[in-house]
Amino acid sequence: MPASPATAELQRLEEDGLAHAAFAEREAVNVPEAQAAAPRPIARVAVIGGGTMGAGIAVSALNAGLTVTMVERDAEAIARGRANVEKVYDGLIAKGRMTAQDKAATMARFTPATDYEAACDADLVIEAVFEDLAVKQAVFQALDRVCQPGAVLATNTSYLDINAIAAATARPQDVIGLHFFSPAHIMKLLEIVVPAQVAPDVVATAFALAQTLRKTPVRAGVCDGFIGNRILAVYKQAADYLMEDGASPYEIDAAVRAFGYPMGPFQVTDLAGGDIGWAMRKRRRSAALAAGTPPGRYVEVADRICERGWFGQKTGRGFYLYPHGTRTRTGEPDPEVLAIVAAERARKGITPRAFTPEEIMRRYMAAMVNEGAKVVEEGIALRPLDVDATFLAGYGFPRWRGGPMHWADTVGLDTVLADIEAFAREDALFWTPAPLLRQLVAAGRNFASLNHASRHKAQ
Repeated sequence: MPASPATAELQRLEEDGLAHAAFAEREAVNVPEAQAAAPRPIARVAVIGGGTMGAGIAVSALNAGLTVTMVERDAEAIARGRANVEKVYDGLIAKGRMTAQDKAATMARFTPATDYEAACDADLVIEAVFEDLAVKQAVFQALDRVCQPGAVLATNTSYLDINAIAAATARPQDVIGLHFFSPAHIMKLLEIVVPAQVAPDVVATAFALAQTLRKTPVRAGVCDGFIGNRILAVYKQAADYLMEDGASPYEIDAAVRAFGYPMGPFQVTDLAGGDIGWAMRKRRRSAALAAGTPPGRYVEVADRICERGWFGQKTGRGFYLYPHGTRTRTGEPDPEVLAIVAAERARKGITPRAFTPEEIMRRYMAAMVNEGAKVVEEGIALRPLDVDATFLAGYGFPRWRGGPMHWADTVGLDTVLADIEAFAREDALFWTPAPLLRQLVAAGRNFASLNHASRHKAQ
């Protein structure tokens, strides 16, 4: 029996989305610097920091056959760092995916240390310490003193200004961002963040390293959050506005899962730790006020939750309840969270209204695509496909939809723009259409036309 027209069209869209996903990830490696310079050789890696992220990065390098030195501040900290690395391999042994002999051979290439001097002969140093600019600058000043000439100095920062980190050294041409995603030995995305003074061969080295580590690399420019976290912050705001206006966090998460994501935004907050976003919001709001930037609408529900010490799965409750300390994706809805949401609405005089799953996703995706267009227009991403590759490899975007920019092309950029303009009647500051989006609609073009045009020059 032949498929119905609707089924056939859905199958065509899925095939087209999967083909675009493969194209985006394949094309993302084609960047100007990699074409202009040969990579530096990398055999010895030093990782500064032995927490969850540092250990994951170390495991990634060890799995690729590299020699790894881990540096921590004291004997107790480095013992924890080594234990974090061994825990990964012990888990593989328990699952029958590694032998004790293989683990021993791998760990023979791992050296723990408590002195930066241990990184003196490293070809590449990756800093993975606390997300604080002053702390990271101090680390790079120390590395500048001890590392050999030509060593690549990389920071794993998620948000901070890498130009400011590079300025702490006398060798800014050697400093680059390597933004791994947690768990670093599993997640495929590697954002390669290119500061102003970095040498082309350092960028080429980063892309070669990604291939060695079997990662999906995407070139990103320097801004707060780079490609992925910058766009994430905006569509998470859209989700917060939906919550304050009437949708429950559980309805929003359900709509996002039905769209094809493995988790909704409030589940992701609980998984990552609510305290991380709380610190970021406070930092961004302080910076905006100091710069005289209009602060815009601010939803305080997550702050009220964090003030109670509810940081998500690691504390047993956040937006969801996690009874018995279980670390599950879903958790259980929490009536006290709904009471907090209701109290915040009442405090602001908001009368809640209902949203259908379709209405939730129209706003969620419009915010994502609009910020994605701004990221492309500013040169933070070279092409729309780089945004797609980022969200496919690092943020759980449903692969069969091809990525947010490809998705926008399938529904029509004129439709997305019309939605944004309609939402702007409620909040013109947040829903400001990206000039690039307007230009493409006016010209009858789509994002794919930018992917297939001559390759952009790096900015």
